[in-house]
Amino acid sequence: MIIKELRGHRPVIGRDVFIADNAVLAGDVTVGDDCSIWYGAVLRGDVGSIVLGDRVNVQDGAVMHATNHKSVVRIGNDVSIGHNAIVHGAVIGNDVLVGMGAIVMDNAIVPDGTVIGAGAVVLANSVLEPGVYAGVPARKVRDGSDAVTSMARGNAAGYMEYKSWYKE
Repeated sequence: MIIKELRGHRPVIGRDVFIADNAVLAGDVTVGDDCSIWYGAVLRGDVGSIVLGDRVNVQDGAVMHATNHKSVVRIGNDVSIGHNAIVHGAVIGNDVLVGMGAIVMDNAIVPDGTVIGAGAVVLANSVLEPGVYAGVPARKVRDGSDAVTSMARGNAAGYMEYKSWYKE
């Protein structure tokens, strides 16, 4: 793993975190407790801060970054950022699943209990309502519900188990 101090900021890592050997955390990055940062993931806090809550998994090949002086990344608790997803300067609530290859752009707000489908693109400055989103640009295809929230939280819980295999 690469943990790089940059411009006076060194990544801060919580308790019981798994970071894969080739993941990169650079600059102003804060990782909460019980998180997992998987192979090839890049969290580059050089021009804006990146803050992850607890029980967040950033899957293989995912990228987090921001736009200089215009955005930051904030991720809530019990969130899954899917394989090869990009979160660029967005705010993501609790119990959210950002699907594989999805893109969430600057200053977008993704609320609690939301699923962004694989390959979806949430445009800059979008303010979503809870639900399931798909397509390019992302459009709501299902309203939010306890079932959607539970599914997103369940995905994050699965990654709690997976990281334990790698920490043995």
